[in-house]
Amino acid sequence: MINDIDIDNTINSGQVFLWKYNLNIWYGVNGDNVIAIEKNTNKISTFTHQKYDFFRAEDNITEIIHNIKKDKIIESAIMSSPGLRILRQDPFQCVISFITSSNSNIQKIKTTLLAICNKFGAEVNFCGQKFKLFPSSEALANASMKELADCGLGYRSRYVKSASYDIFNGMIDLNKLKSVDYHTAIDQLTKISGIGQKIADCILLFSLDKLDAFPLDRWMIRCMRKYYNKLFQLDEKLTWKKYEKAHEDITDYFGAYSGYAQQFLFKMERDIQSKKWL
Repeated sequence: MINDIDIDNTINSGQVFLWKYNLNIWYGVNGDNVIAIEKNTNKISTFTHQKYDFFRAEDNITEIIHNIKKDKIIESAIMSSPGLRILRQDPFQCVISFITSSNSNIQKIKTTLLAICNKFGAEVNFCGQKFKLFPSSEALANASMKELADCGLGYRSRYVKSASYDIFNGMIDLNKLKSVDYHTAIDQLTKISGIGQKIADCILLFSLDKLDAFPLDRWMIRCMRKYYNKLFQLDEKLTWKKYEKAHEDITDYFGAYSGYAQQFLFKMERDIQSKKWL
């Protein structure tokens, strides 16, 4: 049920970037749609009027928590963020968002993505406000390197353009990846220039229904070394094979919903370190 979901905790957990809060309402751009959700009632409305389970309200959260609650650490993480959920984002926007996130921070990612929307996205009116939608893969595939760089992408410009080209031309079908297993999906995604295992795991977890994905960025590696050093041997930087081994060991431990465990742990550790969200 949507009423069981903590919208603040979920939006402020590093999954999404194009959201803003105004007068008790959260507004977020999700591909060619805009979502509005009232904080007190959790009432959702959208620009397209299409039903879309963005907050994964249909997930059996009781079963998920039962499955991942393996120890006192994850129990504490779950208790510290009640109502936290994994989001189901627009896949293309998610791809570009996490390519943009490489070696960056949340505030810079948000600024860059807003610049991309302002430059290439269509403008719509929704709830008495103007929004710029996230641009299509065609728009970014046809953008010049200078236009992309002007949005603050820097060296990521070539990766954004390359990924957009591959997706627009059908070399990668994101929707089809929803129906394949985790290993097939990550193999396909990492063929895209600029997408390594960590970025692929974020895309799989936050937009392609792979709840066994467990993104291991520097924050999560440090978190796992801090709390689970006796269970998992993780170097500060993981080679391709060591990342695969870490994912295998972690999913063996937390199970099919390991991605939820990752999100609870990530949120807890970021909050402990008083790191800023949106």
